[in-house]
Amino acid sequence: MKRLALALAPALLAASPALAHLDPVAHGSFAAGFTHPVFGLDHILAMVAVGLWAVTLGGRALVALPAAFVGAMTLGFALALVGLPLPMVEPMILASVLVLGVLVALAVRLPLAAGAAVVGALALFHGHAHGAEMGGATALAYLGGFALATALLHGVGVLAGWAMARFGGAILARASGALVAGAGAVLVLAG
Repeated sequence: MKRLALALAPALLAASPALAHLDPVAHGSFAAGFTHPVFGLDHILAMVAVGLWAVTLGGRALVALPAAFVGAMTLGFALALVGLPLPMVEPMILASVLVLGVLVALAVRLPLAAGAAVVGALALFHGHAHGAEMGGATALAYLGGFALATALLHGVGVLAGWAMARFGGAILARASGALVAGAGAVLVLAG
C-alpha cells in the first residue's frame, strides 16, 4: 500500500482542483450559466420533477409550474446579485429534490396557484445559488443560459411524464417520483 501511495503522490500533487462549473472567462457567460444546472444532480432532479408533477396536474399546470419555477429562480438570482442572503440555500435545494419527488410519487393534486407557489418557493433557492456561484460571468448572459437549461430540463420532465402516462400509466410517473425522492433523501443525508 505504501508503494502505491508513493507511486501516486506525484500525480496527486500535480493535479489541479476540479471545477464544478464552466469558467465564464474560458467558455463564455451563457455557456457557464447553461451548464450550471446541468452539472448538478440536485438541480437536474428538481427541475425534471417539476415537469413530471406538471403532467400529473395537467391542464394549465403544464406551463404554470415551469414558468413559476423559472420566474422565482430569476428572482432568487437577483436577490443574490444585490447581496440579499437567503437562509440555508444548499439544504433547501436538497430538500426541493425530496419534496418534488414526494409530490410526484404521491400524485399530490393541489390547486394551480398553490402548486405554483410551492414550486416557486423552492426555485428561489436554486436561483440564489446560481447567483452566488456566478463568478466573473456577465449577469444577463449567465441568467439566459441557466434559465434556458432549466426550461429544457422541465421540458424533459414533461415529455417523460407524457410518455410514462401513455405507455405505462400513472404508476411509472409515480415510481419515477419515488426515485427522485429517494435520491433527494440520499443527497440530504450526504449533505
